[in-house]
Amino acid sequence: MEDPLPPTAQPAIRTVAMPADANPAGDIFGGWLMAQMDLAAGAVAALRARGRCATVAVEALSFLRPVLVGDEVSLYAELVSEGRSSMRIHVQAWRRPRHSPEQLRVTDATFTFVALDEQGRSRALPAAA
Repeated sequence: MEDPLPPTAQPAIRTVAMPADANPAGDIFGGWLMAQMDLAAGAVAALRARGRCATVAVEALSFLRPVLVGDEVSLYAELVSEGRSSMRIHVQAWRRPRHSPEQLRVTDATFTFVALDEQGRSRALPAAA
């Protein structure tokens, strides 16, 4: 499986996979990686919505290769479309082994968020800046 080059934009989040996030074989739990992706998408959504948002869907999450304890994980998030109150944000996760410059794509997915008001109801997105 040949990877494209990593995105050139700054990652929304960069973190290190730790032993507490791994199964007994040393592979990082998929749920941990999905949570990191949700955080990255949420950062983009909150900035665009200028406020509170909630995840309402995740599309086509596929794990391409494992993340190992000690890997640096970079999450790149990009707003790909928006509706009246919703935003679709594509997230790519890349791993870099601790002692190597090589980056490998481990998963990607598209997250849908909805902008919320103070009562937790959907609200219109503000005009784009």
